[in-house]
Amino acid sequence: MRAISIQPFFAKAAAPSAVDEQARQESLAVAQGLKRREAGLLDELIVRFQHRLLRYLLFLTGNRELAEDLFQEVWMRVLVRGGQFNGQARFETWLFTIARNLVIDHRRKRTMSSLDELVEGAGDDDRPMAFEIADGEPTPFERFAGLEDRERIAAALLELDTLHREVLVLRFHEELSLEEIAKVTRAPLSTVKSRLYRGLAMLKPRLEQERPRLQEAV
Repeated sequence: MRAISIQPFFAKAAAPSAVDEQARQESLAVAQGLKRREAGLLDELIVRFQHRLLRYLLFLTGNRELAEDLFQEVWMRVLVRGGQFNGQARFETWLFTIARNLVIDHRRKRTMSSLDELVEGAGDDDRPMAFEIADGEPTPFERFAGLEDRERIAAALLELDTLHREVLVLRFHEELSLEEIAKVTRAPLSTVKSRLYRGLAMLKPRLEQERPRLQEAV
């Protein structure tokens, strides 16, 4: 059976009018390749999405060791359940959904309770932490910020509760649409919008508090 290459769809350059069609064709190519267990496809996907996935898990858990463990498990799920991806959504939307479900499963097993920690952001793994992921493509947050600003934004995000932090990361770091975020989080669109606006409102004063400290250090 002829192998379908998804490499052409990974090209960065694309006319604005062709972006949606390119994304649709890429998703369908990935779906077909996963169903056929196409040789080399998983490696290709890992290379493309590893930085984004690990960053999302780090922000969601606040714990590097846990994030790296879950990172490996996410790709195992992709390998085993790849045939379930139908290509109707972007691959990263499905990938982040798997990652989020694994975080929830981990917290369920650890606390033997519901999702109170994820909802309230009160767990030990929600403490601020410093981390940096080397990635050749800056996110919207990073394009207009220097190294100090990026570290300041990351630290401020990690001070937020998990649900608001997650929406901000998916929207501005991973560039998912509000509709895609709703799919990942399984929340109504109105809830996603509310978390986004509240998250931004909570983030602003934290960044302003850090600004005088940076000025004094110069």
